[in-house]
Amino acid sequence: MRSLPVLALVSFSALAVTQLAAQQGPITTTGSETVARPKKAPAPDASDPDAAAAPAAPADPNSGKIPSKFNKKDIPQGVPVFHTDAVAVSVDVAVLDNKGHFIPKIPKGNFRLLEDNVPQQVSGYSVGQAPMTIALVIEFSNKFQQFYSSAWFQTLQAAYGFVQTLKPEDYVAVVAYDMHTEILSDFSNNRQDTYEALQRLRIAAWSEANLYDALVETAQRMQDIEGRKAILLISSGIDTFSKLTYDKTRRAIQDAGVPIYAFGLMQAMREIMDASGRMGPLQQMDFLQADNQMRTFAKESGGMAFFPRFYGEFPQIFQSISEAMRDQYVLSYTPSNQEHDGKFRKIKIELVNPETNAPLRVVDEKGKPIKYQIQAKAGYTAPRPVE
Repeated sequence: MRSLPVLALVSFSALAVTQLAAQQGPITTTGSETVARPKKAPAPDASDPDAAAAPAAPADPNSGKIPSKFNKKDIPQGVPVFHTDAVAVSVDVAVLDNKGHFIPKIPKGNFRLLEDNVPQQVSGYSVGQAPMTIALVIEFSNKFQQFYSSAWFQTLQAAYGFVQTLKPEDYVAVVAYDMHTEILSDFSNNRQDTYEALQRLRIAAWSEANLYDALVETAQRMQDIEGRKAILLISSGIDTFSKLTYDKTRRAIQDAGVPIYAFGLMQAMREIMDASGRMGPLQQMDFLQADNQMRTFAKESGGMAFFPRFYGEFPQIFQSISEAMRDQYVLSYTPSNQEHDGKFRKIKIELVNPETNAPLRVVDEKGKPIKYQIQAKAGYTAPRPVE
């Protein structure tokens, strides 16, 4: 009959533990605990007669301390060493006619790829369409885009017009810059997010336009994105207060490898002011330099530059940009120069007749020759040696 008090005591203890657990809530593990490192078993209680002493696990004589640093001297002689640092380069190539239309059905054998004027063996070749990841980088400063001004209206027309040409599966982000760079909407295929971001382009704040900083920040943010990607720059091309210089901006854009499609603003307005004598020599030089900067950024990144004077040119420009970004030949190769020197290597793409090695002659359906242009990035930066 002595077992009854003990049973009651055990039942009371279980009930108390259950109530305490209900008050504390579910027991959760901390974030530092991992599957690879299980928790240590608690030490047995010496006062508990039912607790059996667990035998100690025998020490593994083969388990040693993992070295924190690799030592090349530990490699036995005669053991083969394999290197996996070979560089593979992928180049997106768009072949367009004089109207900006993509020229399809060009065989792999007609492409000649040069790296620093050295022919390379093209190993990969593919053609097709793919969803795009696009960043709209829009200049919106009080220098030109005052409320209800001509430049303000043209900026909105270009931004809204291009968004309407996108496909549902395309991702787009809206980035506006004046003295600062602001992400109005991040990458999304929800067009409601994009239009809400464009609705914020109403009243400009600062009178500065830091073009270099905005371009480099956006390009570096996009350089690790997989698939087809591009930047649509809607800008006057004038930089006023950037931290980066022009040369550093060019190098950073080349390293990022994101094509830039430049859309120059205020072309008609500039011609009217120039003809009427309201634009001085310094302003003319500023705008000419701005146009050359946008052309350089577009060319060296593998994009295109447009400078429309009339609103009627916008649809054709958007179509050309869409075809150049979406329809592309993708060429891949392993460079013959595998040095890890961190230097910039120039890439040149040519269309040739493999039998004669002469430039390829492209004709239309009626047999008339077609003038074409090849859009591709200007090069890449080789990896640096691992220290």
